[in-house]
Amino acid sequence: MKSIITLPATSGALAFDGEPSDVELDAVELEMPLILADVELLDAVIKTLDRPATKLDEQRIRRARRRVLAERRSLSNRAATLGGAA
Repeated sequence: MKSIITLPATSGALAFDGEPSDVELDAVELEMPLILADVELLDAVIKTLDRPATKLDEQRIRRARRRVLAERRSLSNRAATLGGAA
């Protein structure tokens, strides 16, 4: 069996200080509306796991799905405008 030897970082680019960079934080901030919409959808679905879904639950899930789709579209449009990939 071969042993794995870790090499010291030879440049500042390879060093990891454990904190996200400003670019990574900006990317998370840009995606935050989509993340929140996904959480809302998960909450709506989780509420129906232990009981049958009522009409109100179905409406809440549909609304959350539409919001997720709208946020994905918005994020894609912003990424296309900024020239990046979402």
